[in-house]
Amino acid sequence: MKMTIDMPFVETCTISECAYNKDDKCHARAITIGDGTHPGCDTSFLGAPSHTHANGLAGVGACKVTSCTFNNDLECSADSISVSMQNDSIQCMTYQAL
Repeated sequence: MKMTIDMPFVETCTISECAYNKDDKCHARAITIGDGTHPGCDTSFLGAPSHTHANGLAGVGACKVTSCTFNNDLECSADSISVSMQNDSIQCMTYQAL
């Protein structure tokens, strides 16, 4: 059984060392953003010498950062997000504080 869920896509991800990253796109099925207060990519960073062969783009399955403008009942309401390195951690660059 397949589920169809409307969720924002991860438009870009510059964390090229992650196995889910191929051509600056995230190819995990879905990611989780945040640990409650920080807008980091909470999906396990998977550093690996090889990258996924998947072609589908990742969606944002959940957002735990309640201080973000785009957080609507723990789900992201942005059209899409970007993920990149900021201050030595992998962050959602689309985050906007309330």
